[in-house]
Amino acid sequence: MSGRIPQGFIDDLLERVDIVEIIDARSSLKKAGRNYKGLCPFHDEKTPSFSVNADKQFYHCFGCGAGGNAVSFMMDYERLDFPQAIDALAATVGLEVPKEDNPSFNKVANNANKALYEILERCAELFHSNLRGHPGGKQAIEYLKNRGLDGNTAKQFEIGYAPPGWDNLIKAVGTTPLKIKQLFDSGMLIEKDNGDYYDRFRDRIMFPIRDHRGRVVGFGGRVLGDDKPKYLNSPETPVFSKSKELYGLYEARKSKGAIERIVVVEGYMDVVALAQSGIHYATATLGTATSSDHLERIFRVCPEVVFCFDGDKAGRAAANRALENVLPMIRDGLQARFLFLPDGEDPDTLVRSIGADRFEHQIGQGLPLSQYLFDHVSEGLDVQSMDGRARLSTLAIPMIDQIPEGVFKSLMHKELATRTGLEADTLEQLRQQGREQQQAKAQLKQQQDQLANQRYQQSKQAAKPADDGYDGYFNNDDGGHHEAPPVDIDHDDNNGAPAPRRPQAKQRPSKSPAINSRQRSNIQTAITLLLYFPGSISQLDNTEAIDDLQDQDALLLKEIIAFLKNHPATPTYTLIGHWIGTSFYERLQELLNDDMLLSCEDGAQQQLIDIFSFLANQQQQGQLEQELNTLSEIPFNEMSAEQKLRYSELLISHSKH
Repeated sequence: MSGRIPQGFIDDLLERVDIVEIIDARSSLKKAGRNYKGLCPFHDEKTPSFSVNADKQFYHCFGCGAGGNAVSFMMDYERLDFPQAIDALAATVGLEVPKEDNPSFNKVANNANKALYEILERCAELFHSNLRGHPGGKQAIEYLKNRGLDGNTAKQFEIGYAPPGWDNLIKAVGTTPLKIKQLFDSGMLIEKDNGDYYDRFRDRIMFPIRDHRGRVVGFGGRVLGDDKPKYLNSPETPVFSKSKELYGLYEARKSKGAIERIVVVEGYMDVVALAQSGIHYATATLGTATSSDHLERIFRVCPEVVFCFDGDKAGRAAANRALENVLPMIRDGLQARFLFLPDGEDPDTLVRSIGADRFEHQIGQGLPLSQYLFDHVSEGLDVQSMDGRARLSTLAIPMIDQIPEGVFKSLMHKELATRTGLEADTLEQLRQQGREQQQAKAQLKQQQDQLANQRYQQSKQAAKPADDGYDGYFNNDDGGHHEAPPVDIDHDDNNGAPAPRRPQAKQRPSKSPAINSRQRSNIQTAITLLLYFPGSISQLDNTEAIDDLQDQDALLLKEIIAFLKNHPATPTYTLIGHWIGTSFYERLQELLNDDMLLSCEDGAQQQLIDIFSFLANQQQQGQLEQELNTLSEIPFNEMSAEQKLRYSELLISHSKH
């Protein structure tokens, strides 16, 4: 069927989007332990019962039972059908949705980014082992020691060493043409004009960069000598974007205790040195200015960011760029500070010089955003003169107006009135002039965007496939097929807007051999454990105990086991998605409400083993009871000697149970 959305693309899309970002942009979330919580966007409530799990990438409302992954959220919240939800999510990460009817395409697309993550992890392991296993590693270790780093810190951040040479990675990792291609696609190799490849990182201390899920997505390499560039970062790749990733943020989130603030510093060594000193909440941008994407990720972790820069001209310029990007993000309850270090100092040297306690004290004394903004716009102005104060207001108003509406914005306008001595009416006139200018710019941009969108839609319509691609999501590599009929369109009773009607799954058998409440409870627990910890499937060698059960939960468990046996690396958010549109999907939502299971990851595998041992025992007991009932129907005097012996054994066994 042409036009199908490849399953591999959908899995890749769910790997790349962050469900916290998707939901927080539409319904405010706050950090609550390991999860994020907020008011449910699907029903009216006063007490938050809506929970989002960032690690497992799914949501659940304990009030109304809504739950699922990023795709289902977009379908339910934005009232989109399946292909529209995929299009909307793809747009957030800059992907174009492919349509493909080649059976082999799904498999290739599904494995593409997974292969890059795996080969980057392999490179990180190799670099780390080089510290002690390669002759050149001694020089790297001496460098790290001279910078004050110990072995535990190097291990925590998996710091490594790329030795001199042009083909170390090619020899150690690029053992096949496919591996070499993956190394190139992941940014680890550079291609020559003649088509050959060579290692990008040579004779450098290597810092693995991890995304918010802990996967290695790139590297930063620091030279040991005086070569240039001093720091070299991985290029942009399908799994790595410099403007979105923050070095050390994943490690900060893993540290013990609640994170009250994040400090943004300039270098990898600053992050590592501060962590070794006990300051586990430092991150670094990757050779770029602090972007709005960086700040969104920071403010999902904690309510305060501190920008820590050198006090020189470059540091001030970096602070000004950070100020511009943070203003639109500072809604009430969030804070930003600016800390400028003494000349010749960076966080690495300063924390070793004055100690962690004094350094943290300086962090707490950083300039509040309000003070830094007015200091910044007042620079070079004679604020004692009327002209200077007028110029101050002209510069400050557009910046203050970028702040979201709220108490903080009102206080900033009052502070501006105090500093300039201007009446509120005069300031409002200046603000109105600024708004009119902004509106004119926005209208021009809107016109340009509309024109571009018209051209895009025309080209898209010209190439539009015949099929809507819905059932591609349910077509699995293992040959199973969850049918999804075409989407019907209903009309919303309130405003007449079209609302997609969920496709109905095939009717499934409802009853068969009765199962007891304890069996059902164990089956439900097994489903939930496999949803939270899909990797636990590796411990289930024998699942025959549920083969004959036809209870709805047992049927669902059998489907999950069958799927995970063929796809053991499937993450939770993708696993949930495979049942969107079926009768099992609502049941999965119900079973995902057991938040207590989140704390038992270490024991999940053993618990699953115990459950299936119990179910196997129940199956055996059921078979014995059936055999006993069969023999009971035979008059005792008509039984053979073997039947009498077996009957006695079964009676004794039954009495023990």
